[in-house]
Amino acid sequence: MTRKQWLLSSVVASTFLFSIAAPAGPIEKYTPVTADRLKNPEPSNWMLYRRTYDGQGYSPLGQINTSNVKDLVPVWTFSTGVIEGHEAPPIVNNGVMFVATPQGQVIALNAKTGDEYWRYKRQLPDDLFQLHPTNRGVGLWQDKLYLATTDDHVVALDAKTGKVLWDIKVQDYKKGQYLTLMPLIVDGKVIVGAAGGEFGVRGYVVAYDANDGKELWRTFTIPGKGEPGNETWSGDDWKTGGGSAWMTGNYDPDTRTIYWGTGNAAPWPGDTHPGDNLYTTSVLALDPDSGKIKTYFQYHQNDSWDWDEVEAPMLVDLQRDGRIFKSLIHPGRNAIFWILERKPDSIKYVAGWPYVYTDVWKGIEPETGKPIVDPAHKPVIGKRVEFCPSLWGGKDWPSAAYSPKTRFVYVPANENFCGGFTGEKVPLVPGQLWLGTKPEDIGLKVRAGATHFGELQAWDPATGKKVWSHIYPRSHLFGSVTATAGDLVFVGGTNDRMFRAFHAKTGELLWEQKTNSGIVGMPVAYEVEGTQYIAIQSGWGVDAQRIQDALTTNNIGIENNVPQGGVVWVFAIKK
Repeated sequence: MTRKQWLLSSVVASTFLFSIAAPAGPIEKYTPVTADRLKNPEPSNWMLYRRTYDGQGYSPLGQINTSNVKDLVPVWTFSTGVIEGHEAPPIVNNGVMFVATPQGQVIALNAKTGDEYWRYKRQLPDDLFQLHPTNRGVGLWQDKLYLATTDDHVVALDAKTGKVLWDIKVQDYKKGQYLTLMPLIVDGKVIVGAAGGEFGVRGYVVAYDANDGKELWRTFTIPGKGEPGNETWSGDDWKTGGGSAWMTGNYDPDTRTIYWGTGNAAPWPGDTHPGDNLYTTSVLALDPDSGKIKTYFQYHQNDSWDWDEVEAPMLVDLQRDGRIFKSLIHPGRNAIFWILERKPDSIKYVAGWPYVYTDVWKGIEPETGKPIVDPAHKPVIGKRVEFCPSLWGGKDWPSAAYSPKTRFVYVPANENFCGGFTGEKVPLVPGQLWLGTKPEDIGLKVRAGATHFGELQAWDPATGKKVWSHIYPRSHLFGSVTATAGDLVFVGGTNDRMFRAFHAKTGELLWEQKTNSGIVGMPVAYEVEGTQYIAIQSGWGVDAQRIQDALTTNNIGIENNVPQGGVVWVFAIKK
């Protein structure tokens, strides 16, 4: 299947009508979500994208551990009724679970039994082109929850009933603007970032009042005329420069700083937009009250590979080189494992190294942290250029995890993938793809002699050494990782439909369970009435499917046979 076919296969004309149903509801007992609860969440709950504002993806629950995980069994499942990539973590607040799915759907469930309370289904426009038809979760505040939609709206729902409280248009989906992320909630502000860089959209992060949906601020990730950083663009390239911000940011309450990742420059070939192109492929430090950019760090300049760096870095108090400092840790899509030091007014480079094979970088400037590019592997107009890793990078958007118990970082990496394309200069047509190359010219190639593709890695950020890795000989690894106090690491992400648990210290495979589909979603841990549960959405699609499509064309014996269809799986220890 060609890249063009992959993209066209993502067009979904929804026939759903908006409806609210309450088979077991409304919810009688609901605990309001406060600022204090988000800053210090109870161990039993999972109320933010990576559970805590620091983005570590770590649960302090240890009832399920290395000694008993072999007894983990499904206790209930729930079919979502839709296909495509189910990428959202089940969000849990004191016994109530909220599940977001593709096609603008939210389902409220009893987290202990799986009984449905209510369901919201959005009516999506028939002419909507969903380049990434997915959703990554709902944000919680007080007695409301917030959904960002692929037709570029933010919707507030009553958490008890699913009733729509307000619905705000963010931009215009007809121009290629859309939302897939879980909103970040900070002190009563609903904060989202835009997707659409492949349509020539200028990226931004925008905040709304959680009570009434009033827009509070909007910060563009590409600086305009007269703004710091605009000088890194040529002419009017900044107006259509990309820099999408389509993943949820992390937050430091002590310094009141949001850390938000940004995407690639548009279009892809770097010589179509000369300059370093701030603030693409960067992390931005934002003031939550005003949206002002406090400082930034750019992971690589003049992006030409479609290497979004949208996963926000994890906030970790790191002991390294004889000192303890507040760090930002980011295994980049550009194949570099980044360690940065964060201060209220600066982000400084500390260390960086390749965690998968790359032929793009010759090194990193030690003072600035700027990667040194090999021009032979940088795409340009009029010439086909090959590069490693592929456009999906060493790790795409699926999240890494950090365990404060082991002090290791767990990375869902992909090794031995390369790609390439021929750059071309084409005019921008609003609402049409603007890649700077033909979709059918893009591919994925397996490196000669490759023995595996996916690789779950454990790194010690204090030393820069890989502690262990688990390889997947016949599958890529495209799923987020979660670590727990039970010394466990949970991850799906493979074409064999397995959900797995590993020993966090040694990498030993301790447990696995085949599910209905491939898993690209994020595992979560929660507790109800003294029992710990592990939950995951199984539902293959979007880029996991596109990589699978590409693998089947490499004549390596891999079939394109991963079924789609979303199911929530919940596990507990067999009693």
